[in-house]
Amino acid sequence: MAQVTVTIAGKTYRIACGDGEEGHLEALAASYDTKIEEMRAAFGEIGEMRLHVMAAITLADEMHETRSRLAATEAELAELRRFASQGDERTQAIESRLAEGVHRAAERIELLARSLNAPGQG
Repeated sequence: MAQVTVTIAGKTYRIACGDGEEGHLEALAASYDTKIEEMRAAFGEIGEMRLHVMAAITLADEMHETRSRLAATEAELAELRRFASQGDERTQAIESRLAEGVHRAAERIELLARSLNAPGQG
């Protein structure tokens, strides 16, 4: 199991992670550290614990909003797929009717051609 060292709010932490996940964990820690620094710039020194809690809640809110948008996007995609599927079904029905019409027209033409070529005609 891999380990990474990250710095959050000026403190260093050694954290275990799965092999190959080191970069991802470092990026997450950097994102969290950035959020704490944003909170510190906005609110001043209000205490480390409060900064950590506010940063965590802010990130949780962003994640909640992202999940809501993702769910809405997935629902929209499902609706578009359903609509496209119905379009495919309509297209197939139209093509089937068209093919049937062409087949009937071909039978009529063939019947007409036979009657024109029948002995005694002409």
